[in-house]
Amino acid sequence: MSHERSAPTPWGNRSARGLRWRIFATAWIVFALHFATDIVREHYPAMALGDDLTFRLDEYGGLHPDLFETPGRGWHIGNNPGVSMFAAIPYAIARPIIDPVVSRVRERRAAAGLTEPPVYDTEWPNQREFFAEAWRRGLDVKLALAALVMQMLFMAPVCAAAVVLMFGVLRAVVGSDRTAAWLSLLFAFGTPLFYRAGFLNHNLVLGLIAFWAFAAIWDPGGERPLTVRAQMLVAGFASGLTLLFDYSGIVLVALLFGYAQLRNREDLDLRRFAERTFWFGVGGAPPVFLLWFYQWRAFGNPFLPGQHWMPPVEWIELGYQGYGVPQAELLWMLAFDHRFGLFVFCPLFLLALVAIIPAVRRRVNLPPTEFWMCMAVFVGLWVFFAGSNYTRLQFNTGLRYLAPVVPFLFVPAAVALVRLPRLFAWLIGLGSVGLTWALSMYREVERPLGVLDPVVRMFVAGPELPVLAAIERTGGAYGGFGADGTSALIPILAAVAVIGLIWALPERSS
Repeated sequence: MSHERSAPTPWGNRSARGLRWRIFATAWIVFALHFATDIVREHYPAMALGDDLTFRLDEYGGLHPDLFETPGRGWHIGNNPGVSMFAAIPYAIARPIIDPVVSRVRERRAAAGLTEPPVYDTEWPNQREFFAEAWRRGLDVKLALAALVMQMLFMAPVCAAAVVLMFGVLRAVVGSDRTAAWLSLLFAFGTPLFYRAGFLNHNLVLGLIAFWAFAAIWDPGGERPLTVRAQMLVAGFASGLTLLFDYSGIVLVALLFGYAQLRNREDLDLRRFAERTFWFGVGGAPPVFLLWFYQWRAFGNPFLPGQHWMPPVEWIELGYQGYGVPQAELLWMLAFDHRFGLFVFCPLFLLALVAIIPAVRRRVNLPPTEFWMCMAVFVGLWVFFAGSNYTRLQFNTGLRYLAPVVPFLFVPAAVALVRLPRLFAWLIGLGSVGLTWALSMYREVERPLGVLDPVVRMFVAGPELPVLAAIERTGGAYGGFGADGTSALIPILAAVAVIGLIWALPERSS
């Protein structure tokens, strides 16, 4: 099949630029609406940086099981700080609003003589204990507002921008603005991107960074071709950022380096290989040096990972701090566990595997190098995390470790989807959106039914928004709001109305 570029067919009177901003706004609104109230370990360094430009988390010691104290150096987290550094920016900007609210709440509680927290009505003991301890420390409102800001002003727009990027890639691949727009919305709301956009998450963002570099080097539409040097700089910089976010980024470092070299293999010789490797290193140096600076400031050693200093936890005795050789059991769990397996969480991605056969026969509408790069990212991270014994702990967080593969697997899956009869394609797409929407509303997957539990609950109880559910569990402790229950219907309908208006607005005349 030919891979020559041609101008995509337009969608009526919608320009590509008009579609891009509509897609971005739609995704941002929906992602923000489904803000999850999970307070994760990455929130704490973001707040410490936004408050005091420090990596020490002494104020939050004991609030999260992944926070630990190093003698003489205070409290830190074991994972890399990249996503926290970026999330600290909107939090710092919002502090003039957050700080007065937090102070006022503390003063009112002190004046009223309140010393015991309200009951947090949930079946999960850890959630009740966390809420009670955060309330006693006067951190409950601060944590809630900080998490809200970081999701709405960092995670949601970053994920929305990734949807726009996917639109740009697919319009060049499928040759139709209309089809690319629908597929990009499927990427937004029918894959784990939707689920993970609900709160701060480094796994997903490092995958989006790598996909940005992949798309920039590939340039499927031929709109912004980069010089070879620029390709290596982009690949290097993105690779360094993935390491700043998590050490699993080492897989993406190798793959982006190899991909950038392969893109220009026609004139590749030893001298050019060395020159391009140099520029790759130049691009990756700043984020890697920042990671080393963090590790030096936090633990006194720039080169050992934060996990090296973690106290003993479950599975840590296996391999190096819990990481060893890949295990067949973990390969299976990462792919098919009923609580977090990639193909259970998103059966749509099975289409990417189906596309392998026509790809081998050169009958898939993707250049071979790009197709196999997408598959290599999946296989590389799948095997990498099959060596991490902490994979078993995903049972209460849903799909997490393989979140970086989401944009890469979606491209071949989308190409396979458009080859199906239209009715089948629509049924698969709608089913994917329904499953992912249920997961993004009812986020608890550790029940016996796993991923299916949110689907059952959606059909039984109707739509729910996580933030409203969390407020309702406090029994009206915050100004009486939620004491008589909450309804997700009004905010959902309001969002639908706003999104409908966005898509109904006419194009500006040039």
